Amino acid sequence: MDTSLLDAVRHHADVHAGADGAARTPIPGLTAIRATGRTELSYQIARPLVCLVLQGAKHVTMGRQSFTFRAGDSLLITADVPTVSQIVEASLAAPYYSLVMDLDPAVIAGLATEMAAVAQADDAPVQIETTDSHVADAALRLMRLLERPASLPVLQGSLVRELHYWLLAGRHGAAIRRLGVPDSRVRRIARAVALLRTEYAQRLPVERLAAVAGMSPSAFHQHFRAVTSLSPLQFQKQLRLIEARRLMLADGVNASNAAFTVGYESVQQFTREYGRMFGMPPVREVAAAYGRLHAAA
Repeated sequence: MDTSLLDAVRHHADVHAGADGAARTPIPGLTAIRATGRTELSYQIARPLVCLVLQGAKHVTMGRQSFTFRAGDSLLITADVPTVSQIVEASLAAPYYSLVMDLDPAVIAGLATEMAAVAQADDAPVQIETTDSHVADAALRLMRLLERPASLPVLQGSLVRELHYWLLAGRHGAAIRRLGVPDSRVRRIARAVALLRTEYAQRLPVERLAAVAGMSPSAFHQHFRAVTSLSPLQFQKQLRLIEARRLMLADGVNASNAAFTVGYESVQQFTREYGRMFGMPPVREVAAAYGRLHAAA
C-alpha cells in the first residue's frame, strides 16, 4: 500500500473525524474512517461500496461468512446486505484508517457501455481482495483534490469515474458491472430495498415489493434472498431493529417508544426479537452502553 495515500487519509481524518470516526469529504460518497481502539459491533444494512484499509484491521460478518481485512486489502460490497462489523486492530499509537467510496450505478452504467465484457465472477455480494495499485492511485489523487477546493468542481468527476473504471477492470468487475445494468437482478432488488429503507415502519406486502422489482412474488422472494441472504420480512425486521437501536443509544428514546416508532405493535415481540439480534434485551443493552460511556469518562 502506498503510504502517501495513508498520509492523505490520516491528515483528513485526524482533523475532520466526528465522534463516530467518520470524516466525510466534499466529494459525494467518499469518506475517511479513523478509530483509535477496538470498536463495538456495528450492525447495518450496507450499501454497495469499496473500502480500502490503510492501517489496522476490521472484521465483517455477513450471514455465515466472516472476513478479516487489514492494511493493503479492499472490501467490496456489491449489493444492499446486512453486515455486522468491528474494527479489531487499532490503538492511539497506530489508529485504524480506511477510505470508503460508495459505488455509483450511473457511473458504472456509463463505463460499462465503453468497456469490453469481462468473465463472470463470484456472485457473493461481499468480497475481499488486495487493493489494486491503480485504484489506490486514483484514490490518492481524489484525496489530494481536498487540498485545492477550487479544483473539485472540475476534476472530481473524472477521478471518481477513473476509480470506478479500475474497479470494473479488476477481478470482481463482473459483479460490479451488474450494478450499472438497469434491469439486472441486483438493480431490480435494489429498487425494492430502497422502498424498504424508506417505509420500513409500514406494512409492505410482498406483492407491492415484487411489483417495484418487476417480478412475480415467488421469483422476487427467491431473488431477494439470493442477493441479500435474507427474506424480505427478515430484511425489514433488521432495518427496524437497527433503527430502534440507534434511537435508543443515540437519541435516548426509551424501548417502548422506539418499538412503536419503527413499526412494532407489541413491545414484547420487539424485546424478544431485539434480544435475538443483539444478544440482550434493549433495556439491558442501553444500560450496558451507558455504563461503558461513564467508565470511559
